[in-house]
Amino acid sequence: MPVRGQGPAGFEAVGSVAVRTFAAHQSHQISGLTQTAHQSMDGHHVNAMAGDGSGAPHNQFADYDELPDGHFYDPDAEYEPDPEYAATLAPDAARQRRERIGPTGRPLPYFPIPGPLTDHGPAKIIAMCNQKGGVGKTTSTINLGAALAEYGRRVLLVDFDPQGALSVGLGVNPMELDLTVYNLLMERGMSADEVLLKTAVPNMDLLPSNIDLSAAEVQLVSEVARESTLQRALKPLLPDYDFIVIDCQPSLGLLTVNALTAAHKVIVPLECEFFALRGVALLTETIEKVQERLNPELELDGILATMYDSRTVHSREVLARVVEAFDDHVYHTVIGRTVRFPETTVAGEPITTYASNSVGAAAYRQLAREVLARCHAE
Repeated sequence: MPVRGQGPAGFEAVGSVAVRTFAAHQSHQISGLTQTAHQSMDGHHVNAMAGDGSGAPHNQFADYDELPDGHFYDPDAEYEPDPEYAATLAPDAARQRRERIGPTGRPLPYFPIPGPLTDHGPAKIIAMCNQKGGVGKTTSTINLGAALAEYGRRVLLVDFDPQGALSVGLGVNPMELDLTVYNLLMERGMSADEVLLKTAVPNMDLLPSNIDLSAAEVQLVSEVARESTLQRALKPLLPDYDFIVIDCQPSLGLLTVNALTAAHKVIVPLECEFFALRGVALLTETIEKVQERLNPELELDGILATMYDSRTVHSREVLARVVEAFDDHVYHTVIGRTVRFPETTVAGEPITTYASNSVGAAAYRQLAREVLARCHAE
């Protein structure tokens, strides 16, 4: 259970990077379960990355052809994935390795292991937004934040949904909270430190929420500059964090507009299902309106495919259409279906700690590396 604290904790470096030759990797795949595990990683395109053999971090994308032959970069080699889950991501992992193609059908870039930071801030604010519910916003917010924290970044998660799912997913009972993000928005003189909770994950803090936040949407209507209320509340926190990730409610109401006004980037989790695809056009239209009228710095950072199962034609077709429509805005990282994610909600912790050796955990570590690589490429 998180406890109230005054600020983010220090960080520790993430574990070492494993580098192997391709031949050595192939010889390691002879035994049955080990073969399945590594093929599973390859299929999810977490481990199918090339490197220079030094393990040194890079600050931009690199294609396989730009890297020395005979080397295989394997940053998550210590994790042995769930073979059944991995099959949902890549039924033909050998082909993906041979052709160096990810589940999105595009050549897979190299996402480097980020190096430690000597100082922190100002924070990049990311809004996790989709007006359709049940697409993985809260799951992605928790696990992306935990993976970024694992890589030594200081992270603040903002539960901006009156349902309080983000708070529940981190082991907080919303009904027992005296102060929430609602108080920070609506009460003058309220300090963020009074609301802030420290989570069980080092480097990751939480601004919790509960049903009280639903009243804010009504009360903000009469406020001056009502769309910028969250932006003003988060401004004092920017120097203390590297990333602030906002879990938006499943609507395009005033609370979501507040989140988009405060954010620098938007990540759109998209379930690989037809009805989820239909709502993306409306969301991108809302993002464009916020860019024009309220927040010129807002950018669509990427669309994150979630609940993907390559064993179904429908999932593959939906992902292909998303890539066709949005091209480079679609993340190379794809999150597959697994029972591990609902289990983590019951446990009240991220998948990176609950099942750190699963493909789901490795997927969010790769997403964190991809997000950081995009930030460095700017």
